This record gives sequence, C-alpha cells and structure tokens, in this order.
Amino acid sequence: MSKSLTLTPADAVACCSPLTSEPLSAEAAVGVVPLLKALADPARLRLLSLIASHEGGEACVCDLHEAFDLSQPTISHHLKVLHDAGLLGREKRGVWVYYRVDDQLLADLGGLIASAGR
Repeated sequence: MSKSLTLTPADAVACCSPLTSEPLSAEAAVGVVPLLKALADPARLRLLSLIASHEGGEACVCDLHEAFDLSQPTISHHLKVLHDAGLLGREKRGVWVYYRVDDQLLADLGGLIASAGR
C-alpha cells in the first residue's frame, strides 16, 4: 500500500518550475494554494510588505498597528494566517512578538509565478 505524500506549501513552491515553463502538478497546486490565499487579503499583503521593508527585516506587532485602521486582535489574526502559511517566522521577546518574512519562500513563490523570458 503506497502512502500519499503531501507537500507543504514551502515544499510545493520550492520544487516547482515557473508556471510558464511546465504545467504545475495537481499536488503542487494544492500545496501552493495556502500561500496564495494568505496573500490574497489586502491587509495581509500590506503587513508582509511592511515587515519585509522594516529596518532589520523584522517588525514587532507594536510597530505595525499604527499603519492600519484595524484593531490589534484583527492585525494579530492576519499575522497568524501569514505565519501559519509559512510566510512569516516569529519570535517572542518579553511581551512582544517579532515577525520576519521567510525571504527564501517569498523568492520561490515569485519564481513560480514569474514569466520566463520577460
């Protein structure tokens, strides 16, 4: 009896050629969807951008709240979605949580959707 191998979102993106060079397998497509869903919300996309461009490449929740007209629990929810998708790493320091973008995963995702020869 063979076991079905399930790719994590990071593995699905890392193993795939750009969409324009060869068709994405059904398994890889299922693996990539959580990343794209996490990025499909304007607040989450902005959060990812704010964190990635923040000094030192990381940001505390306390640094992000002022950029949004959202409650702190809503921002924390969006950060959790990004973290659960694998796009953000996090580290607790005292009472604050600091977030950092997974640069390699973001580069791999960019490579996946990049057009060849453009």
